[in-house]
Amino acid sequence: MSNRVLLVHGLWMRSFSMRWLATRLRGQGFQTELFGYYSLLQDTDAVVARLAGVMAQNPGANVVAHSLGGLLSLRAAELAGIAGIGRIVCLGSPLAGSQAAANIVARIPAGASLVGHNRALLAAGIDHVPAGLQVGAVAGCVPRGLGGVVAHFACEHDGTVAIAETRVPGLADHAVVRASHSGLLFSDAAARRSTEFLRHGRFQHASAAGVV
Repeated sequence: MSNRVLLVHGLWMRSFSMRWLATRLRGQGFQTELFGYYSLLQDTDAVVARLAGVMAQNPGANVVAHSLGGLLSLRAAELAGIAGIGRIVCLGSPLAGSQAAANIVARIPAGASLVGHNRALLAAGIDHVPAGLQVGAVAGCVPRGLGGVVAHFACEHDGTVAIAETRVPGLADHAVVRASHSGLLFSDAAARRSTEFLRHGRFQHASAAGVV
């Protein structure tokens, strides 16, 4: 397994938002590369094509992606060829679709502009993890963020994405940590979980609840 890791940011973010996590991964012996894109201005196909190109140039490389970045990474992995992709960790990614994103588009004036050209992907998510990919999902459970106000979640969430939205069939493993949506980028527990999955293809569930 390669020790190279591509880090892919989420909506309203830029690549520097992943620097803290990149530093933690480098401390564990991984080589990191930040992948940046314009989350509001670039459409899904354009970002996926460029990310797939980076993946193809780095066969076996792993991915750690936040939020929208997880959905884009799974699409890119399919395009690049699953056989050449390492393990993928999705942090707070609405793999099953984002209720918050859908509500922003439907209920807020100019909401479509706030979500950008990836709104269809965010709203729909994916049906399942493509066969052959090893994907681990890390969800947050600290309900701090405006997304939760818009979405009116009836279940546990991280302030933007519900824990249930981070689960789809085909995941290799799933873990919950005490962090908000943006807090996942600076969470020691999320960094540990990412390292565990990159090394072993699974998380170490220290408690019955699996929450740390």
